[in-house]
Amino acid sequence: MSSTDSNSDNESLRVEAQPVGLFETPIAYGRLKDGESLMVDLEQTIRARMAEDDGLSRSNIGAWHSDTDMLSWGGEAAKKLAQAAVNIAKRMSHFKESLVEERDWLVRMWANVTPEGGLNHLHSHPGNLWAAGLYIDMGNEPGESEREIGGHLYLEDPRFPIVAMRDTSFRMMGVNGQPQQYETEIQLQRGNLVVFPAWLKHGVRPFKGKRERISIAMNIDARLKA
Repeated sequence: MSSTDSNSDNESLRVEAQPVGLFETPIAYGRLKDGESLMVDLEQTIRARMAEDDGLSRSNIGAWHSDTDMLSWGGEAAKKLAQAAVNIAKRMSHFKESLVEERDWLVRMWANVTPEGGLNHLHSHPGNLWAAGLYIDMGNEPGESEREIGGHLYLEDPRFPIVAMRDTSFRMMGVNGQPQQYETEIQLQRGNLVVFPAWLKHGVRPFKGKRERISIAMNIDARLKA
């Protein structure tokens, strides 16, 4: 092969290609505005319920999980929280041939109280459109950061494990130029409300705090009005 041929063969093709993000997974979270008194009311109600109810066993390990009828015993604070979560879900929803306001929005709500060592296995909430959660007490001592005590919410890439079957070290580059991970942790704080698709698998890392962590979870669905 001549040097001319070699140079020609090694010449790189130049392509002006831009990464495009498709099939987005919408997730919304933020802090409640002026929600301190509401969270105090919710905590008092949850602790009173916990004192008289053994709770349920779901994805929770070593933690108390109330029944899912908290809207019936959570008072006005629970109703306000449910409406706030529904408002976020509405903004992230679209229905063909109907408006979001032409549907009845349904919420199932329950409380979680997690002591040291408690966690939630990876799971999803089938049969619903959205899942949501509010963090009332992170369980950290004064001066102790949320990162130190664990208990983080983590979300799994819905394409996993198919994407990793060929090569477990493989990661796709995202539109931000960074490798996409199969699990992502969200660092939440007291007063944060998070809403995400109900089919998205999620879990809670082991909690290491000495106090109890308190949160509320919700399932959100919407059905055409009769």
